[in-house]
Order: sequence, then C-alpha cells, then structure tokens
Amino acid sequence: MSVRYGAWHGGPDPLEPPYDIRQALDEIGDDVLSGMSPRSALNRLLRRGSTGRDGLDSLRRQARERARELRRGGRLDGTLDQVRALLDTALEEERRALFPDPSDTARMAEAELDALPRDTARAVRDLADFQWRSPEARAAYQQIQDLLRSEVLDAQFAGMREAMQNATPEDLARVRDMMNALNDMLDADARGEHTQDDFEQFMREYGDFFPEQPQNLDQLIDSLARRAAAAQQLLDSLTPEQRNELAGLMAQAMGQSGLAEQMDRLRQGLQSARPDLRWGGRTRMDGEEGLGYSDATGAIAELADLDQLDELLGQDYPGASLDDIDEELIERALGRAAVDDMAQLRRIERELREQGYVQKGGDGLRLSPRALRRLGSTALKRVFALVESRGRGTHDVRDAGAAGEVTGASREWRFGDEQPLDVVRSLRNAVMRDPSDVRLQADDFEVVETERRASAAIALLVDMSYSMELRGTWGEAKTTALALHSLVTTKYPQDAIEIIGFSDYARVMTPNALVEHDWDRVQGTNLQHGLMLARRHLDKHRGSDPMILVITDGEPTAHLAADGFADFAWPPTRETIAATLAEVERCTRRGATINVFMLDDDPRLVAFMQEVGQRNGGRVFQPKRGSLGEYVVEDYLSRRRGRRRAG
Repeated sequence: MSVRYGAWHGGPDPLEPPYDIRQALDEIGDDVLSGMSPRSALNRLLRRGSTGRDGLDSLRRQARERARELRRGGRLDGTLDQVRALLDTALEEERRALFPDPSDTARMAEAELDALPRDTARAVRDLADFQWRSPEARAAYQQIQDLLRSEVLDAQFAGMREAMQNATPEDLARVRDMMNALNDMLDADARGEHTQDDFEQFMREYGDFFPEQPQNLDQLIDSLARRAAAAQQLLDSLTPEQRNELAGLMAQAMGQSGLAEQMDRLRQGLQSARPDLRWGGRTRMDGEEGLGYSDATGAIAELADLDQLDELLGQDYPGASLDDIDEELIERALGRAAVDDMAQLRRIERELREQGYVQKGGDGLRLSPRALRRLGSTALKRVFALVESRGRGTHDVRDAGAAGEVTGASREWRFGDEQPLDVVRSLRNAVMRDPSDVRLQADDFEVVETERRASAAIALLVDMSYSMELRGTWGEAKTTALALHSLVTTKYPQDAIEIIGFSDYARVMTPNALVEHDWDRVQGTNLQHGLMLARRHLDKHRGSDPMILVITDGEPTAHLAADGFADFAWPPTRETIAATLAEVERCTRRGATINVFMLDDDPRLVAFMQEVGQRNGGRVFQPKRGSLGEYVVEDYLSRRRGRRRAG
C-alpha cells in the first residue's frame, strides 16, 4: 500500500493544540462577577477585543471614520460639471470658427447655437446633428459622448473606463455581446437552468471585463448588483433638475452606442436577483470637489457596505451573531487586517463553546457547569486574596471533605462504611490468617476510625431588589454568593448550602440562575419570604447545624399577605415588619443563627437589623465597600472552627 502526504486542506488543523482560552474566560468572569450577564460579558469582550487585536468597537470606529471620509470626498454632480465644461468649450470653439465668416450660413449657425436650451441634456441632444466647422469643437462634443459612455459602463463594470478610451466600433460591439450573454445567463438563472459550466464558458470569453475574477454567478451578481443599486441611489440623491439632466445625457450616450436596451435589461435582472439591496434612497455627500459618475457610484457602494458593516458590528439586533458578518464585506470595507481581527473574535466565541465553557440555550448564551465551577473558584480566590492582603491569616483547606478527624484506631470493615481503609492492618490480617497463601478476604479489611465531624446547613439570602443594582452592590453580592457556594461544595461537601434570592418574592437560586439573573424593576424587599424558604432548607437537614446569612441593602418593604401574594409598601407598614419579625422568631426557635450583612447605613435598616440581632442572638455586620466576601466567608469559616472545637 502506498501513502502520499501533503498539506492539510480540510479546515482547522486537527493536530493543532487547543486554543488557550483562559485569559478570555477570566475577563468574562470578571465582568460576570461585577454584575453582568454572561451574554453581556461575552459581548463586552468581543467589543474590546483580545490582546493585540481590535474588537468590534474598534472595527466599528474604523468603519464610521471611513464613511465620514467618503462623505467629505466630493459632490455627486461632478459628471454634469464635466459635461457642461466640455459643452462650453465646444460652443466657444465653434463660435470662434464662425465669427470671421460673413455668410448667411455662418449667421444661421450662430443663431442655432444661441437658441440652444439651457438644460445641458437637451442642448447636447439638439447638437447631435449639428454640422461642426471647428475640429476642436467637434472633438469636444465627441468627448462628451465618450465621457458619458465610459462613466456609465465603469459605474456598472468596475475598470471599464480605461478599456473604453478611444474605443472602436468593434470594442463597443464586444461590450454589447458581453452584456447580452450576461443578461441571458441571468434569465437562465431565474428559470433555474443556469449551470457552473455556463458561467465558466462566459468567463473564458469575457473574463477580461471583470478584474475581480468572480468564481461563480452569485459572486458576479453580488458585485454588479451593489454598483447598480448605488447608481440608483446616486440619481435619487441629486436634485430633480440634476437627475433629469444626467439621466437624459446617459440615455442619449448609451442609445447612440446601442447599449441602452442591454443596460435596462441588466438593471432589471440584477434587481430581481438581489431585491434585498437598497434600490433607491438619498445618500448625503458633503465634499467640495465634484465626483465623476463612476467614482460617485463607487463611493456610494462603499458607503452602503460601511453602513451595513456598522449595523452588523453593533450586534444589537435579535439573534445577532459574529457569523452574520461576511468576511468579504469586512475585507472590502476595512482591509485584510480587519478580517484577521474578526477571525480572532470568532475563534474566541467558537472555542468557548467547543471547550465546554458556554452553551447556547433558548434564551441565549449560558455558562456551562464547567465555567461556573471556574467562576466560583475565581470568586473564592478573590475573597481569600483579600483576607490575606489584610493580614488576617491564610486558609488551609487541604483536609476539607474528610469524614472526620483520624483517631489512630481502626476497626473491622462493615458494609456501607465510608471511612478510608487501613491498608497495613488489612494486609496484616491476611498474613496472620495464612502466611503461605496471602489472599485478601472480606474479613481481613479494617477501616480507620474517625471522629464524627458536625455538618452545617447554610441558607444564604441575597437581596435582589433593584436598589442593589442602582447602588452598585449587586456585583459584590453575586461574587460573595458564588465564592461561598464554591467553598462549601468543593471543600466542605458534608455541609449543605442553598442560595435564596429575594425581592418582591423569594426563590431558590442555582449558581447558574444567579449568574444569569437580569434585572426587573420590581418593588419590594421580601425578607419574610426569604426566611420561610431558609427554614424549609434547614428542615431538610435536621441533623446539621443551622446557619442563615442575609445580605441586604434595605429594610423589608414587602411580605406575603393572607392570599399568598406579596404586599409592598414604602415606608414599610407595621404588618410587613411584624410578619418579618415573626419569621425571625420561627427561625430562632428552629435553632438557626441569623447573621446579617448590611450594605447601607440607612437608620431604619440599622434599627431593624439590630432588632433582628437582639431577638435571634445573631450578629449584624456593616462591611465596607469591597469587603463583603471577606466578612461572609470568614464568618462561615469561624462558625466551622467553632463546631470543630465543640466536637
């Protein structure tokens, strides 16, 4: 069997090492922990860009700056100015030639010139059969026809202007043949009869008219339709007088060349093939210098690309995706470097999905469990780093998760035991039983004895009222909740933690729901409902030490009424205060300690929470901005150390 090796052409290199997405993921995590949703955080990363590469915002600025340059590049009526100048030259030269001639024929010719209409298009048309005496005048008039023909063809077929200079009748005949073949191909495509072989045959015959060298009919149509639509926008952007003059001049020039019918047919075919383009409408151009018809058409086509790119780069429409941004559009508008920048952004988004950090759900982008674990770990590291930076010691949790402290003794293994095996004593038992044939049996196994470690049931209540977002405390509260959840679930799995968010109503929050939370402008801080859900969680773990932690920035302003619906009032009513304190009493009788972390110093909030502390026996903290996580995690760890000493 022979084997041949060659360059890989099947897409991304299958042997390429995985893309290092950690920096991008950490940047997204920082924004999520500051209060953003995952979708907003990813969008922000894509807008900023990665190291050394421009993001969407920079690309959008480039597109807008280029659009401003184009709009300042010139006026759209430059071809009319050129035609008027050539017409004035022709008339001046002809009058100079007629002046010395005393004959009546010369005077009649002068009278005919004097009677020409002021409208440039009509004047050019009326001079179509004029018998010029001056060679210079005849040449200037003919130059008008050549100019218009080359401008119209170059506007539709980029690069035609040079080919039409000094064009012979044979050259014009070949242009007619090309346009006829092109229109036939468009008609066949509309009927569903076009084939790639037809296109390749067309390009073999007329490929020199298309320097862009399209690879199929769709690419050719895209290029031609863009320019045809831009040409229509140019005409719509002129004044009615200018539009009529220019349209008349072009129709006359194309009619004399035998191209008018094919141009009309082509325009209709392109509009049918690409109805989604903007076929009409005004475009503002503010420059001082007049642009030729072809140059102005090219400028308007580029402006259309830039406007489309600006909208796509904004990504602020339903279902927006980087896949919507066409690579050819970027390169055409901003160049190859912008294509590379966009490829990097697409790779970041793709790698986040392929490496399992984000998932697409029905409601948009969501962080995967893997990303949530990393996010929780990051939040925890932040908190511990803050604790250590303030000289409050370190937190060695290497022994976390063990069933208890080792006593040094062992006992026989029983079915269902979770203690670690004592390997040495298990082997010793096998040897003592039969030294000549050492084989472990069930009776040989012994397990290490440990002291029972007390477990805890933690209910973390997080205020999710709109004031948390307005005061800028939500990001810190989210970071704290994720950090504590990560600490408990990874280091102390025997403890049971539940996060409860409360605003007008309370609800149990998974870490994912906490990260995904978006704000509704609802009114109410229903601490009573939150404490009710906390008791339900504690009741599920009756053998554990009950602990309730409350993070809030306001006094309770809502409670569940007798009908089960939230009753909101501000300032809070006596009923709300009484209902909340009654729930505090129930938690106290349940044996739960309520520790409160206040994020505001409002006198009513302070007074109410002091009342809660006195009734429950818990503590009330007022951490400074940025130190909430330190207080909450340290409180949990100190409670664990207290249980451990008590055990």
